[in-house]
Amino acid sequence: MAFIDYYKTLGLTKTASDKDIKNAYRKLARKYHPDLNPNNAEAHKKFQELNEANEVLSDPEKRKKYDKYGENWQHGEAYEQQARQQQQNNYGDAGSFGGFSDAERFGGGDFSDFFKSMFGGGGSRQTKYRGQDYNAELQLSLQDIAETHKQTITVNGKNLRITIPAGIENGQTIKISGHGGPGINNGPAGDLYIKFHISDDARFKRDGRNLYAHVKLDLYTAVLGGEITSDTLTGKVKVKVNPETQNGTKVKLKGKGLPAYKKDNEFGDLYLTYDIQIPVNLTEKQKQLFEELKKLPQA
Repeated sequence: MAFIDYYKTLGLTKTASDKDIKNAYRKLARKYHPDLNPNNAEAHKKFQELNEANEVLSDPEKRKKYDKYGENWQHGEAYEQQARQQQQNNYGDAGSFGGFSDAERFGGGDFSDFFKSMFGGGGSRQTKYRGQDYNAELQLSLQDIAETHKQTITVNGKNLRITIPAGIENGQTIKISGHGGPGINNGPAGDLYIKFHISDDARFKRDGRNLYAHVKLDLYTAVLGGEITSDTLTGKVKVKVNPETQNGTKVKLKGKGLPAYKKDNEFGDLYLTYDIQIPVNLTEKQKQLFEELKKLPQA
């Protein structure tokens, strides 16, 4: 797998401060966000690469390993473990490296020589190591999670087609086994953890699997009754309005909410709240009719 220069991805140098990294990521993430670049595969790939770079460089421990080991940073823990074992073998339980340099600890070599011998460069060590776990984030809309679907994401430069279950929660994380970093010396691959972020929707507010929305209702339909058309996540439906409907009345559309996560044929409900609209710019004739209505005896 080709080495990715995370600093270059964010347009920074190795001397960048934490604030520089944060600002650069925010600026570029806004530029390449999928919501602003629909159907733009290149922008989507760039956005995934930015997330990956930020995930490493914004974490002090990961950045430290990345700066120290370069392209071998993912194997930093394995290196440290092997170094401790080498120390114990060479100096015994009470020994220490003292003033020896890293190169002196491994027979005059350097980090690159060590990694080559340890991870497939012809050396005798054959210890198996599990690959690194990867973490990714994916932005979705309510419309996206209305039904189970497949989506292609880019992780560490590779495209991966995953199945996104309907009804997934905001902040929920799922594990894709074996799609993390490759194992060392035929060791098992790491896993991929994907955290989902569900964007706010202009039409609906979510509460679990139930959805809530406000619907404008004209005065005449509210008084006389009738029928309106309402949006749902799966299309438009006709809703019967009872006569003399009051402002703020709530009605339930059964089964028109979100599907339950990994449960077949279970759905939440959609609750509509009526906002009755008072007519404006009335003609003289309309005003006269209201005056006549006002004079009639009230029930």
